[in-house]
Amino acid sequence: MSADAARRFRPDIEGLRAVAILAVLLYHAGLPVTGGYVGVDVFFVLSGFLMTRLIADEIERTGSLSLGRFYARRARRLLPAVAVVLAAVALLSWLLLSPVDRDSVAADLVASALYALNWWLSGQAVDYFAAGMQASPVQHFWSLAVEEQFYVVWPLLLLGVVWLVRRFAGAHGPRRTLLAVVAVVGTVSLVYSVVGTLRSADTAYFDTLGRGWEFAVGGAIALLPVTRLAPRAATVLAWTGLAAIGGAVVLFDEATLFPAPWAMLPALGTAAVIAAGTALPSARPQQLLATPVMRHLGRVSYSWYLWHWPALVFAAAAFGELSAVEGLAVVAGAYVLAVATYHLVEQPFRLSPLLRRSRRALTLGAACTVFAVVCGLVLALTIPSLPTKAPDEATGAPALGHGDAVQRSVDAVRPEPRLAPQDWPRNYDDGCHADRPETTSPACAYGDPESDRTVVLFGDSHAMQYFPALERIAKDRGWRLVSLTKSGCPPPQVGLYNDALRRYYSECDAWRSDMLTRITEKEKPDLVLTGGRDTYTAMDGERRLDPTASARKLRDGYADTLSELRGSGAQVVTIKDNPHPDKDVPSCVSRAPNRLDDCAVPQDVAFDYPHVADHAAKRVDGAQLLDSTPAFCRDGTCPAVIGDVVVYGVTTHLTATYARTLAPWLDEQLSSLDVLG
Repeated sequence: MSADAARRFRPDIEGLRAVAILAVLLYHAGLPVTGGYVGVDVFFVLSGFLMTRLIADEIERTGSLSLGRFYARRARRLLPAVAVVLAAVALLSWLLLSPVDRDSVAADLVASALYALNWWLSGQAVDYFAAGMQASPVQHFWSLAVEEQFYVVWPLLLLGVVWLVRRFAGAHGPRRTLLAVVAVVGTVSLVYSVVGTLRSADTAYFDTLGRGWEFAVGGAIALLPVTRLAPRAATVLAWTGLAAIGGAVVLFDEATLFPAPWAMLPALGTAAVIAAGTALPSARPQQLLATPVMRHLGRVSYSWYLWHWPALVFAAAAFGELSAVEGLAVVAGAYVLAVATYHLVEQPFRLSPLLRRSRRALTLGAACTVFAVVCGLVLALTIPSLPTKAPDEATGAPALGHGDAVQRSVDAVRPEPRLAPQDWPRNYDDGCHADRPETTSPACAYGDPESDRTVVLFGDSHAMQYFPALERIAKDRGWRLVSLTKSGCPPPQVGLYNDALRRYYSECDAWRSDMLTRITEKEKPDLVLTGGRDTYTAMDGERRLDPTASARKLRDGYADTLSELRGSGAQVVTIKDNPHPDKDVPSCVSRAPNRLDDCAVPQDVAFDYPHVADHAAKRVDGAQLLDSTPAFCRDGTCPAVIGDVVVYGVTTHLTATYARTLAPWLDEQLSSLDVLG
């Protein structure tokens, strides 16, 4: 370390890294540190501070910034360790995961290697049917992707602004200019983040543009004259900052609206600690952060972060769900890997005399990236596939009435398990299923659009999944079929909490009201077929209700909806919710095609949730209940594969292939209920 670097070195920042990594690790291990995820926000602010300080110092010293040297330093320090971890993940995925899971991990590996995982995950968060997929062993790379994207853009932005100002305004002091730019960028990003979080918290969480303000907070501290703080003020500021971080770690949870505005608490807390240490390095909080243990944990925090999440995911894949104690043991094991990686990979590459030249370091970085991408591609190319049956060879639901209730093995199947999560109904692909932000549905009519008999399918995605069967019936009977469905929005007239949005699902209220008006006043159907998932969290004002109270409120709200629909003169049929598997069915089938008994679910387990639709239907005169249980279960068992067809795609959703084979059963049920003659 040069004399100048030693002078600028901040041992308290190393300790602050330790605080951040410990918060994340304890949270991921399953300990009751419900806001431990804010450790990532601490890292973002630290990165913004260090990066901006380095850039500003070099511009002041030399009048410019060597981008080659800047990016070369990043490549030497970060990319070799990333390549090692991603290669290990590829190997362990091949050894331990099912073909379906391997397929998902392969794509994640490529996105991680290219530092684009945050955008990849953001796209999956928008996709309703991707919700509930198994955790990826590289999911934590989203934060590294955000950091690297800023490390690419930030120097270019700041250097470009300084050049423009000097070129056209003749300014010489860069700090004031840089501070103005950082303030503007940070403010715009914060506003964008708040708006994005209020609209869709799940996608905003991964959004680089919505995280930029956290880097800007650190950058501002690097540019402000905080050395003028009085010693007592600096000490109070440091304690306050640590208290803010600790408060977020303890008080926040998965329901906290994040990242904005609440991420401001740990972000500003981190900035306070940094500023205090700049003004008074000898302050007591800084001394505590600079203890040997904290500094050591801070030094290995990068490698520890890389290893801990794959270790937890693969341990769970091998041994089942981990307890908090077991999670802590796995994280401790990852520490051993982190120390080894730090000494054998991080430091040798970072300090190697051969890599002092920027061109060599950048070549190394490119080679590491290509190697990691190849690992993902090789994993994808080595995934075995089950043979796929032709459509006319896969029996599906009708097979449930013959032979054993559980199909014990399969040589060929439909759809191939790797494709089952994307086997969606046609109306979803047509854009007729409203996503979370939407408050209306397009005019989507199927069957015979000119028919004088109209049937409406109304509800959430658990209603939508019956569309393939209902469309076939509509064509055969000459009905006009209108599909009105929305993600996470069931028929009950009840305010709901949306887990992904982390707030009251106001869009559902607006959509449901609009659709009920449309059904009763515009469509004026002969038959309304309703359905929905029974396991929603209802709200009472601003308060989320527990499962029992939610079920009670959902039943009342469903009865209100059925009564309103009956008042229009339409026949009303509500479908009982389908079984809820306790495992990822496509993954299980791909892993054990000759042991399908392992993938089946006992009926009492599959229906172990508060029932809503069947209770509500019994309370409304004229509303008829269609019990779907015989279409999925027999003799106390709900199989994963029926008639060579995979029943479930994502979580509790049916594959469109299996739903299509339900047409004869559904037609028979509607006939027995004397629906439309």
